[in-house]
Amino acid sequence: MIAQPQYPQKMTPAEYLAWEAQQEERHEYVDGEILAMTGGSIPHTKIYLNFYTALRPHLRQRGCEAYVADVKVQTHKNSRYFYPDIVITCNADDLQSEQFVENPTVMIEVLSPSTVSYDRGEKFKYYRQIASLEEYVLVDSKSMSVEVYQRGEGKMWRYYAYGEGEAIALRSIEFECPIEVLYETVTLEEGSEN
Repeated sequence: MIAQPQYPQKMTPAEYLAWEAQQEERHEYVDGEILAMTGGSIPHTKIYLNFYTALRPHLRQRGCEAYVADVKVQTHKNSRYFYPDIVITCNADDLQSEQFVENPTVMIEVLSPSTVSYDRGEKFKYYRQIASLEEYVLVDSKSMSVEVYQRGEGKMWRYYAYGEGEAIALRSIEFECPIEVLYETVTLEEGSEN
């Protein structure tokens, strides 16, 4: 038997924000629809915490901030709210905000088997509509692999793939880091490394 969600399937943005503030679990909001967030695995959590730890001293020097997992990103005129694994902003208004980030520079998602299609497809479609977003990063939780999508001219997005032995680069914040740092203490599946 499949459990039925204990919340309305459609809400206004104001209803969602009031309701979400009372919830123990996190829920994303897309054009009136409520999307329950799945729990992450231990490797998933280790990867985004390793990434955050590497970013933090670099961002502090630049006047930017990174937030993990529990910080909402508001997009598309208040009709969409997301919880990326990591969001980086250098926007003065965002740095003073107590509710959510509105002008992200970089958004990072650690891929899980249950979310990989959504993160690559529908979610990336929504993220591309955020005018301030310069880079979208996908980090594989099963193999040492990072993909960076970087905003180009017009609707163009450049694609960079990184594997074992390489340093990932986030040009928008002038950050480089050996990929191995992100996977420190993470046990990857046998034969899954690139």
